[in-house]
Amino acid sequence: MGRSLKSADLATLFSALADTTRLRLLNLMAGREVCVCYFVDVLRQSQPKISRHLAYLRKAGIVAARREGKWMHYRICMPAESGAASLLTAVLASLRNDRQMQADLARLHRACCAPQRLVVPEGAPPPVLLSSLRESPSHP
Repeated sequence: MGRSLKSADLATLFSALADTTRLRLLNLMAGREVCVCYFVDVLRQSQPKISRHLAYLRKAGIVAARREGKWMHYRICMPAESGAASLLTAVLASLRNDRQMQADLARLHRACCAPQRLVVPEGAPPPVLLSSLRESPSHP
């Protein structure tokens, strides 16, 4: 069992999960690492707004980022505390049944597999399944 979650940490986690845009971002990251440019395109929101939401998720400790050249990639990080991890797992599972979330995933898939349909910055790296990252020696 993990350490106990302080009430301030719990409040931050619930605040992070209490916004539709942040839930949509988490849904898109579930099981994969995604470049911020795809979030902008799929969610049809400005890059500064997306970045603010991603910063909030990072502050809550449930998202990590890495830079590759000019591209920022984001992925979900499960909290060390078991209760928080269970909560996040339940939220992610619930999102899979939501029509808007399913539509977002379909749009992400189209952006990855048929970039000519969407406006994506030239050279933008496609989302990478997290299992692929673990297998690559260049990613811890």
